Amino acid sequence: MSEVKSHQALVGGQFGARAEAYLKSAVHSQSDDLEALCALVHGQSHARVLDLGCGGGHVTLNVAPHVREIIAYDLSPEMLAVVARTAGERGLGNVSTRQGVAEKLPFEDESFDMVLTRFSAHHWDDLDAGLRAAARVLKPGGTLGVVDTLGPTKPLLDTFFQTIEMLRDCSHVRSYSRPEWEAAIGRAGFVSETAARFRLRLEFTSWVERIGTPKVQADAIRALQSAVSKNVIDYFETEPDGSFKIDVLLIKASKPTVTGAPPSHR
Repeated sequence: MSEVKSHQALVGGQFGARAEAYLKSAVHSQSDDLEALCALVHGQSHARVLDLGCGGGHVTLNVAPHVREIIAYDLSPEMLAVVARTAGERGLGNVSTRQGVAEKLPFEDESFDMVLTRFSAHHWDDLDAGLRAAARVLKPGGTLGVVDTLGPTKPLLDTFFQTIEMLRDCSHVRSYSRPEWEAAIGRAGFVSETAARFRLRLEFTSWVERIGTPKVQADAIRALQSAVSKNVIDYFETEPDGSFKIDVLLIKASKPTVTGAPPSHR
């Protein structure tokens, strides 16, 4: 039997060895959702920003030229090393890095103007705790921007999607639906402002190779794709080679300026 790992060790091990692959990933570095998330900082040249679960650093590297300071925060030291090196190569002197988990942020209360997170939350062990931590470090009136893979609301589609995500990457926790996201953001005390959905194509071979999915698990994904109903195939627009499309959600929310203000559930 292989060594039993904690969830944090599993996440760190999965992504640390593949930091360069994520930096160079076209899916992560060039997409409409990335542009929309980074657009939230326009006109915020004096902002101090936290990139929560920075991964390969695409948010950090794109936001840095437009703000006063940005901290790239991640569980993986290898990811952080890639971000720091790339920021240095690009002359981005306002980028720094910190290591840790999303649920326990090592920053002072109300110390950031914005918290941005992209393709990270579906790996968090505790979504509510991560969002509460983000709320704690945000200043009143500060902005939360979240981009993540979107779980379908229909059980048939959701079960399939969570299954292939887990087979691809055992550190996957859950891709939440929009209602689940809006409820969690409300519980953390944020006021929801806007939401947008994007459609993202995942080329199968690069999707599994990027995270190092074992062949037996990649084969299981292909077997599931071949066995499911037409409803599932049509929804994910599954192609003969296994490539498919998913939905990605962007949510912008804010921390109320008045302590105890009731959260919005729009």
